[in-house]
Amino acid sequence: MHYKVKTLTLATLLAFGLTGCNNNQSANTDAPATAEGTSTTEATPSTDGANTDASATLNKIKDSGTIVVGFRDSSIPFSYIADDPNQPLGYAHDLEMKVVDAVKDKLNMPDLKIRYNLITSQTRIPLVQNGTIDFECGSTTNNEERQKQVAFSNGFFEIGTRLLTKKDSGINDFEDLKGRTLVTTAGTTSERYIRQYNDEKKLGAKIISAKDHGEAFLMLEKGRADAFMMDDVLLAGEKAKSAHPEEWQIVGTPQSFEIYGCMMRKDDPQFKAIVDEALKNVYASGEINDIYNKWFMNPIPPKNVNMNFEMSDNLKALIANPHDGAQPMAAPAQ
Repeated sequence: MHYKVKTLTLATLLAFGLTGCNNNQSANTDAPATAEGTSTTEATPSTDGANTDASATLNKIKDSGTIVVGFRDSSIPFSYIADDPNQPLGYAHDLEMKVVDAVKDKLNMPDLKIRYNLITSQTRIPLVQNGTIDFECGSTTNNEERQKQVAFSNGFFEIGTRLLTKKDSGINDFEDLKGRTLVTTAGTTSERYIRQYNDEKKLGAKIISAKDHGEAFLMLEKGRADAFMMDDVLLAGEKAKSAHPEEWQIVGTPQSFEIYGCMMRKDDPQFKAIVDEALKNVYASGEINDIYNKWFMNPIPPKNVNMNFEMSDNLKALIANPHDGAQPMAAPAQ
């Protein structure tokens, strides 16, 4: 896969975050969370007992009898809540459960308990680092800045950042934002990028930040913003679940291409190897196609909407040749 590098402050994009919401509730299967939205699981792994392949994470899971999994509540269709507030679901969640199954096999613990802990764009990295959650698969971009703080699995999705707007808005690309109002989600690569772009291009656009994707689309729908910038697939999700999807269009030259990966603690290669191998097995078996079609090409809860978002050539290439590298902020050659 070849890339043509964009000229706009690309080095700065590597540090950007992705997707966010600020709901601090927690969904658990066996134990409560604290008032701050963090699990009661101990952050420091036990040092007594058997050492399982020198993996601190595996030892922690084995000693506690519980694996703590991070989830998002509004990253449709990757990781979100629909009808049951205690049960996350989605494309990334299904992959997350494949990892859990691999951990059960590794530890020979078929009855291993699962605890779900809500994360946001602001809390996800700290909660991985301090041991509150063992890993998460949601809509988190793998970039070089984050690699200094956490480890990433092989990638499981690739996106481009674009705009969602009404068909009659007169907005067809990013330069059309001049003097207009744009909304994006707080704590994301899109928020950081568009503020830089606005300053450098002197667009004079008003940029507002929403706590999550749902709130951002609501601002767009209510006319408080003229366009919504985010990952193309997340925009497709908001469009599909809207009351009148035919009124909306996704436009604009992608300003970056980014890879989503599962996130876990650094310096635990044994645990990372289990996560990577679980994903590789899903890819190699072809099961990934069934999981993809389930979430992107068929009706999904809660409103039974169909995103009709076909698998891109870039994602097909990533599945064929899995890797955990940060995606360069560059456009692929056509």
